[in-house]
Amino acid sequence: MEIEKVHHTLEAFYRQDSRILILGTMPSRKSRALGFYYMHPQNRFWTVLCEVFQEPYPKSIEDKKAFLLRHHIALWDVLSSCDMVGSSDSSIQNPVPNDILGLLQKTKIEKIYTTGKKSYELYMRYCFATTKKEAVLLPSPSPANCRMPYEELKEHYQILREDDL
Repeated sequence: MEIEKVHHTLEAFYRQDSRILILGTMPSRKSRALGFYYMHPQNRFWTVLCEVFQEPYPKSIEDKKAFLLRHHIALWDVLSSCDMVGSSDSSIQNPVPNDILGLLQKTKIEKIYTTGKKSYELYMRYCFATTKKEAVLLPSPSPANCRMPYEELKEHYQILREDDL
């Protein structure tokens, strides 16, 4: 595969009363094609969130959006564009960050979480200086992080439920 210029094609998903922001790096090809976050069938994001919040798996994008709104969760990504190979975070070059501060100013977001080391590193490097809001690193739910057992992944994500109270 060759390196290509990738532009973020998904709008930030939030509502003014969102209190939790979950940031990835850049939507996967599958997510960009389907028009919403964490849509790769092998990504464990939605499965983990459903277990953490003890809710049935949302089948449609509208169900996923309703789930997020019930729990005051906003979704976006650290980057608005970058050069990368496929959907591989490790190949990211020339990153351009999204306006995370602008999103924070429109919402009641109190906590920021990143899904994986790369999104955490990019957030701290390109966004923290303007937001002044520390991010909490969560393990990546991506199929690329399959070495982490599901139960351990779920344990890390329990913090979202605690912050949703």
